[in-house]
Amino acid sequence: MYKRLSSVMFPIFAVLLIGALVWGYQENQEKNAILIKAENQYQRAFHDLSFHMDKLHSEIGNTLAVHSSSQGMHRKGLMNVWRLTSEAQNEINQLPLGMLPFNETEEFLSRISKFAYQASMRDLTNEPLSKKEMGNLKTLYQNSSEIKNSLKEVQQKVLADRLRWMDAETVMATQEQTNDNSIVDGFRTVNKKVKDYPELDWGPSVSNMFTKRSVKKLGGMPVSKEQIQEKAAKFSNVESGKIQVQENGKGTDWESYTATIQHARNGKLMMDFTRNGGKLISYSDTRTVGAKKVSRQEAMKQADQFLVNKGYKDMKAVNYDEFGNLANLTYVHKQGDTLIYPEKMSVRVGLDTGEVTGFQASDYVYEHNDKRQIPKAKLTADQARKKLNSDFKENYVRKSLIENEYSKEVLCYEFGGRINGSRYRIYINADTGMEEAVEEIKPVNATS
Repeated sequence: MYKRLSSVMFPIFAVLLIGALVWGYQENQEKNAILIKAENQYQRAFHDLSFHMDKLHSEIGNTLAVHSSSQGMHRKGLMNVWRLTSEAQNEINQLPLGMLPFNETEEFLSRISKFAYQASMRDLTNEPLSKKEMGNLKTLYQNSSEIKNSLKEVQQKVLADRLRWMDAETVMATQEQTNDNSIVDGFRTVNKKVKDYPELDWGPSVSNMFTKRSVKKLGGMPVSKEQIQEKAAKFSNVESGKIQVQENGKGTDWESYTATIQHARNGKLMMDFTRNGGKLISYSDTRTVGAKKVSRQEAMKQADQFLVNKGYKDMKAVNYDEFGNLANLTYVHKQGDTLIYPEKMSVRVGLDTGEVTGFQASDYVYEHNDKRQIPKAKLTADQARKKLNSDFKENYVRKSLIENEYSKEVLCYEFGGRINGSRYRIYINADTGMEEAVEEIKPVNATS
């Protein structure tokens, strides 16, 4: 009996064992192939980064080498600087640097990129590079040389010692400063050098791009949890005793409160408030939204009324989108006859009942200014209209205050209309007649 059972079971176990070994071998081969592919991608990105930093240093030098009146060469050089910094930023993003402090270098490259782009895009014939900007380029030339040389040292060690990025990633994962790895140490050295560079005067157009909006910049005194409960109760028409308040980001620039209310409709209400002033920055109703029954017109009406009821006056809907059974509307504040685009908020509506299920008002909270002075337009609408394409079919024109690519608020005439079968908004500077922005309006996904 035992022999008969053994003669049957032994071949079965043998087949299973061989199958397990084959499967394990294949799994190991696939794992190794994935690791080799990842290592090759890291190595390529790193060597490309070193190459582009070398080219960046050379290109800044080329820009400095030509005569100060060579606007064409300055433009070409700055465009190449912008392109190379963009390439370098892209390669940094492909490296496993998430756990390694390299933010100073990334921000440094981002500032160079923004400066080079904005300087190359302006009319250098009428507004050539200033002495300050040329001085910045000289400093950047020296700084980029140091970064280039530091990366070359790391590159030589990588090639000479056949170092692997996968090993560096393991070292970074341990988050221990004592761990020795030439790649990690090299990047830490680069970042420390960049951090120690003196701050350059990039001008307001570049600096504004990196100015952190923080709760500390808001007016008003810090509020308590109890005050947030009262504010949440007033906004939601729920007794304050049913509201739970949680403090977020204590000790940081982003201190805030989250108020949560459980309700009987298979969901909860959540509201975020700033700590300074207790301003509401977001609201969300997580109830399940049913099938669409409400039209676009009704959804817009409900959203308009919601904002009025909650104390947000003079808000104008400028955009409407639908995603399944939800509608999303973008509103901007209207001051007199001018739309203030920096003061915007979005409202979400459930298309089953038309009730507002959420809104986001962080831009409005941070940018709202009751004392904002709107400049007087130098051009008339008719004068600005002459700057439009002759094929543009205008539907409306209105004044709008927007933030241009230089992070500067400018007064524009906003022309809405059609060209080439699509709808557009074109913003013409009310002082210079230049096109500040062009925005295609995507078709609404609405069916009613």
